[in-house]
Amino acid sequence: MQIVNKTRVTRETDISLKFNLRGEGKYNIETPVNFFSHMLREFACHGKFDIELSAKSLDGDFHHLVEDVAIVLGQAFLEALGDKKGIKRYGNIFIPMDDALCQCSLDISGRAYCVCKFNLTDERTSDFETVLLVHFYNTFAQNAGLTLHLRQIEGFDTHHIIEASFKAFARALRSACMIDELCKDKLPSSKGVL
Repeated sequence: MQIVNKTRVTRETDISLKFNLRGEGKYNIETPVNFFSHMLREFACHGKFDIELSAKSLDGDFHHLVEDVAIVLGQAFLEALGDKKGIKRYGNIFIPMDDALCQCSLDISGRAYCVCKFNLTDERTSDFETVLLVHFYNTFAQNAGLTLHLRQIEGFDTHHIIEASFKAFARALRSACMIDELCKDKLPSSKGVL
């Protein structure tokens, strides 16, 4: 299954998502946090994921909004992968953006683990609380079953660092879920399970 529809409605948020793993990077993304919406558009564009997302905050707490979007996106990604046969499994990339340089290495392993190393000196960039960055990545990894390592190597502009991290994450995911033509009917695991 490549296209997944998900909804999540709680007392805190109301989220609906249509996610296409093998898309063209098309998007229609609406959240009340402009910078977060911008980052999700970069995620769609650079991952070549088609994303239709409507995310509403019902309690005015953007911590809950970012977390719930990460839950729904992570679950949709995992569901869209299906049985995972033939995927390359691993992704690794360095992405520069002006002063910023970020690296993302990940494994679609079924074992959720997240390590993020950022040196963000600003508490906010635009309308986004920077403390939510690591929370987003950790929550996505937990729900998608990823081993995820993301780190800032260089940079001083908070906007550039965060944007480089989203682009790196998207491109590493895209690489990891691509089909390996030499092993397209096999799981990329000596255990026979991911």
